[in-house]
Amino acid sequence: MHILVTADTLGGVWTYTRELVTGLVSGGDRITLVSFGDIPTTGQTRWMEDLPNLDYRPTAFKLEWMLDSEADMVASSEYLEAVIQETKPDLLHFSQFYYGALECDVPRVVVAHSDVVSWWMAVHGKTPPETAWLRWYRQAVVRGLSEASAVVAPSRWMLEQIGLHYGKLQSTSVIHNGRTAGLFNPHMSKEENIVSMGRLWDGGKNVALLLRQDLPLPVHIIGSDRHPEFESQTLAAEVFASNVHLEPEQDERQIVQTLARAGIYAATSQYEPFGLAPVEAALSRCAIIASDIPTFRELWEGTAVFFRNNDAMSLCHAVESLQRDPALRRAQGNLAYQHARQHFSAERMVAGYRNLYQGLLPARAISA
Repeated sequence: MHILVTADTLGGVWTYTRELVTGLVSGGDRITLVSFGDIPTTGQTRWMEDLPNLDYRPTAFKLEWMLDSEADMVASSEYLEAVIQETKPDLLHFSQFYYGALECDVPRVVVAHSDVVSWWMAVHGKTPPETAWLRWYRQAVVRGLSEASAVVAPSRWMLEQIGLHYGKLQSTSVIHNGRTAGLFNPHMSKEENIVSMGRLWDGGKNVALLLRQDLPLPVHIIGSDRHPEFESQTLAAEVFASNVHLEPEQDERQIVQTLARAGIYAATSQYEPFGLAPVEAALSRCAIIASDIPTFRELWEGTAVFFRNNDAMSLCHAVESLQRDPALRRAQGNLAYQHARQHFSAERMVAGYRNLYQGLLPARAISA
């Protein structure tokens, strides 16, 4: 089977793509991978080095959620149509809504990783203001979803949001994202600290919540304080308490080491269609403290300590409950570890997509 996959290089979609492409190629499939956003670094593409049957084509076209992206979306669509004509894949797997409406006679899967409207609703509690760009964006998303052969979301909540904001769809499924457990280290001794990963400017990830209350343990926030489209916007260093440490973005090896030593992972998101970082922390045997939002309840019920969404005092109380009881903290880490291995493995994710593909393709393409 030959699959053309699209990705972006700016966030969790790149990690998701790595796991999916690695699993498909390892199972004998041929992949043409096209990425958008920034041209990836050498560190971002290191995982590709030993993969056979992978044709990778990086581009720097803008992503559909970026302002003033209309011209780039038209140009990138033309580029994709040319690649499809050249490579003749059996199936298209898109991580962007826009490309669901490409003019080609090939089955296409569109994955709803996130969207602008549901993000805005979760962060601001109201619908986004109507603008010409938002009208264009809504129309592009509706068109891409309606012309897709199948639509996938990583959680039931995200699938419900797509139906709520863009209309009900016929062929939909939920396939949880997954990570390879062997990439992480669950065996190191844990430190008494809190780790969280996210961009300080992203109200969806809401890691700035960790700055609003003095917490009883050291806090390490891994991520950038610079917005990718507004480079001059940063948070002043004086807003940090003395036990809060803002760490620069880390490469994969550094993240593995950071999570291996972390006692607690704080999943502070107000908006989260899935959340790969909590999975990575769980596979590192961290105890998970999670914002009480529908997605985290759906995915982590019974295996995380929850606090009221966007409530710094409730977060502090959750931290204190684990600080006071090391045995409870270890038990929560073990619960999260076992849960992630069972439900959020890369193998399970790839198997879910394979089953979906088989329903969209003729038998000759599957066996090719």
